[in-house]
Amino acid sequence: MSWTTEPRTSDGITERDFVIDGPGGPVPGVSWSPGDRPAERLLLLGHGGTADKRADYIGEVAKLAVGHGMEAVAIDGPGHGDRVVPGQAPGHDNFFEVWERGGGTTGIVADWRATLDFVESQRTPRPTGWWGLSMGTMMGLPVTVADDRITVAVLGLMGRWGPNGDDLMGLAPELGCPVRFLVQWDDEIVPRSACLELFEVLGSNRKTLHANPGAHAAVPAFEVVASVEYLDRYLG
Repeated sequence: MSWTTEPRTSDGITERDFVIDGPGGPVPGVSWSPGDRPAERLLLLGHGGTADKRADYIGEVAKLAVGHGMEAVAIDGPGHGDRVVPGQAPGHDNFFEVWERGGGTTGIVADWRATLDFVESQRTPRPTGWWGLSMGTMMGLPVTVADDRITVAVLGLMGRWGPNGDDLMGLAPELGCPVRFLVQWDDEIVPRSACLELFEVLGSNRKTLHANPGAHAAVPAFEVVASVEYLDRYLG
C-alpha cells in the first residue's frame, strides 16, 4: 500500500493518488484534502455503477468536503475505473457479473477496510463518514455496518435490487449510526418501492428520508450540498 503520485495542489485542494493491496488485486484510489491545513475529519466516497473514483459528481462532493475541512477519499469499485477488465467495461447488461467477479459484498468490505487502514496509517484516526448513492450504497451500507470507525452515512438510490439486494436488506437493521437517505421519486433504474423498503428497515433511530422528483441520476445539486453539510454537523 503506497502513494503513487506526489501531492498536486490547485485552488486550495491537494490531490494525491494511492494504491492498496486488495484481496482481488491492486485497488487504486485518490485523496483530496485542504491545501493549507491538516484535515481533522475524513469522508469516504462511493461512486455509482458504471462510474469511477473520478466521476464528476464525486469530484464535486470531494470539493464540498474539503471546503468543510475534511479529507475525501475514493477508490474504484470492482470492475470499474482503473480496475476494468479489458473488453468488459461495466454496463447495465453485465453489472451483476462485474460485481460478483470483483468479490461481491465481502470483497467490497475488504477493499474499503484496507483503504481506511492505509489512510489512517498516514495520520491518527479521525472522525469518519460515508457518502455514496446507488452502487455507492451497495458498497457503503455493508462497509458502514462492518466498520465502526464510520459513524455517519449518506446513502440512497438503492434498495432490494441488484446483485447484493438481499445482503443490504439483511444488514440494514444492524446499521445504527445517523443516516440521511436520498430517493428519486421517478427513479427508472432502482424502483422507488425498493428504496423505501430499504429505508424502512435501517436500524438507526436517527435516520431521515429526503425524496425529490426526477430520474435516478437527477439528484438536485442543493440536496448534494445539504448532504455534505449534514455530514459536517455529525462529524463536527
